Amino acid sequence: MASVFNVILPIFALILAGYLCRRFGILGPNAASEINRMVVWLCLPALLFKATATAAWEQIWQPQFILVYSIATLLVFVATLLWRLRHTGNLADASIQGLSASYANTGYMGIPLCLLVLGEAGLQPALVATLIVVCVLFALAVVCIEVALQGEKNLLRAVVKVLLALAKNPLVVSPLLGGFWAAGGQTLAVPVEQFLTLLASATAPSALISLGLFLAHKQVGRGEGSVALVLIKLIVHPLITWILAFHVFSLPPLWASAALLMSALPTGTGPFMLAEFYRREATVVSHTILFSTLGSLLSLSLCLYLIGSAG
Repeated sequence: MASVFNVILPIFALILAGYLCRRFGILGPNAASEINRMVVWLCLPALLFKATATAAWEQIWQPQFILVYSIATLLVFVATLLWRLRHTGNLADASIQGLSASYANTGYMGIPLCLLVLGEAGLQPALVATLIVVCVLFALAVVCIEVALQGEKNLLRAVVKVLLALAKNPLVVSPLLGGFWAAGGQTLAVPVEQFLTLLASATAPSALISLGLFLAHKQVGRGEGSVALVLIKLIVHPLITWILAFHVFSLPPLWASAALLMSALPTGTGPFMLAEFYRREATVVSHTILFSTLGSLLSLSLCLYLIGSAG
C-alpha cells in the first residue's frame, strides 16, 4: 500500500495545484485549453518521438507480453466504444470514452510502480506497455475520432480527408517519424535528445495541471457514465489481463506480474487531452481520471497482494 500511495500522491498534488491556481485566479479561464494545446503539439510529440527513436527493439521484443497486453487493452477499448456508440450515437465521443476505459497511466505511474515492485527488471515490461498505450491505442483512438469528424459521404473522399487529417496530427506523425529514425540506425545528437527530454518531461505535470484547471473551471454536468468507465478500467481490464497472462499465455512470472500491474492502473490523461483538443465534452473523462486514480489505491493494492501470494 505504501508503494502505491507514494506513486499516486504526486498525481493528486499536481491536479490540486491546477485546481487551486484556477480557483485563486492565478491562471485564467483559457489556461486549461492553452496548456493542453502545448502538451498535444509540443510535449507529447517529443515524448512519442523519443520513445520510438531510442527504443532498443531487440530488448523489448517480447511477443507474448505484447499479445497479452495488446489484446486485453484493445478488447476493452473496442467493447466500450461499441457500448457507448450504441448509447450516444456519436463515434468521436464513444472513442474518447472507450479510450478512458482502456488508457492506463503507464508512463507517469506504471514505470515507477514497476521499478518499486519488480526492481530494475520491471522497467522493460513497463516501457513495452507504455509504447502499446501511447503509440497503438492512442493512435487508434485518434483515427476513430478523425473518421467521426469527417462529414464527407463519398468513401474515397472521406478516406483522403482522414489521411490528410492524420498526416497533420502531431500525435500520429511523431511516433512514426521516431520509428523511421530508429530503423535508420542513427542515434540522436546530444542537444536534440536533451531538447526532447526537456519537452517530454513536461508532459505529465502539464497535463495533470490542465486537468485540475478544467475541474475547477467547468462544472457543467456530473459526469454521468464515469462510474461505469472507472469500473471497466479498474476491474474488467486487469481481470482480462490476468486470465490471458496467467492462464492462457502463461507468461514468465515477472512479465505476467507487470502486465497485471499495468492493466490495473487508473486512466491516464490521454483521453482528456483528446477531448480538449477536439473540443468534445470532457466532464465524463475528467471524472473518470480523478475517480479511477483514487480507486486504484484498492485495485493496485489487490494486485500487489495477488502477486505476492503467487510469488
